Amino acid sequence: MFPVRLYEIKNFRYTYHIMEQKLTDLSLEKKSPVIIALDLDDTLLKSDLSISDYTVSTLQFAAEHGIYIVLCSGRTDNAILPYVRRLDIAGKQTGRYIIAQNGTSISDLHKRCEIYSRLTDSDILIKVYHEARKMNLSAEVYDASTIYVPYENSWTDRDKSLTNLKMQVVTNYEDFLQKKFPKIVIPGDPADIQKLLQRMKTIMGDSCVIVTSKPFYLEVQSRDSGKGEALLWLAEYLGLDTNRVMAFGDSMNDESMIQKASLSVAMKNGIPLIKEQARFITEYTNEEDGVARFLNKFVFNKPE
Repeated sequence: MFPVRLYEIKNFRYTYHIMEQKLTDLSLEKKSPVIIALDLDDTLLKSDLSISDYTVSTLQFAAEHGIYIVLCSGRTDNAILPYVRRLDIAGKQTGRYIIAQNGTSISDLHKRCEIYSRLTDSDILIKVYHEARKMNLSAEVYDASTIYVPYENSWTDRDKSLTNLKMQVVTNYEDFLQKKFPKIVIPGDPADIQKLLQRMKTIMGDSCVIVTSKPFYLEVQSRDSGKGEALLWLAEYLGLDTNRVMAFGDSMNDESMIQKASLSVAMKNGIPLIKEQARFITEYTNEEDGVARFLNKFVFNKPE
């Protein structure tokens, strides 16, 4: 019987309890992870977009002991690669895969190719773009290295700065969307994004996935895509036990992997809806190396 910790998490309207079962040593625990998926922003990364040496060494330890470490982000491939280089595990079998654009793409870094892809129908992309225009909001679609926008504003510039991707203004944006893309992002003031979120859910129903990854980003993608779907596909592709999949996340674009991973972990700084659905919650935030401290204490059984 595992030791159990009971945490009381306060929400705006109610209190709920989450049971946290302590995982024992990897060599003894049958449910220890064989693959660990890590969201980047507000999960693995600190607010200054850095990863500490402590966290790097923890994830390297995991990779060296046969656990796949998979960065799983809403970012594109090129916006993920700086953190792949920081972890310095891409040369290993256990560090060769990344999941990009909210689970619509999986790349094999050894073969330098995409092995899984989900595109959003152009009619959905165009509908979202039209609704955004009504609210004087811009739009963004991506390839691996470039953000494509109908026009630039402070919100698109913010994304450019956050991702370090190139930005290209496209004159005939609606025609451009006919090519299909993994997802469309609407950046804007959080109040406007919330209004658009509710409107899009009413208009689109369950024909697509509609989430906010940050308060100022609305993201729409195909209904058969998500971080969770991609993560389980990758586990099966690698022949791994899908009951031993671990995922860390904090926000609504992490919801599908929090729901689908048997060993799901919400960040202490995560939003309440993600904490409710996760099996575990970290004791520390992303600013406090929450991921690494959770792994060392509950998976690797290492003292701090």
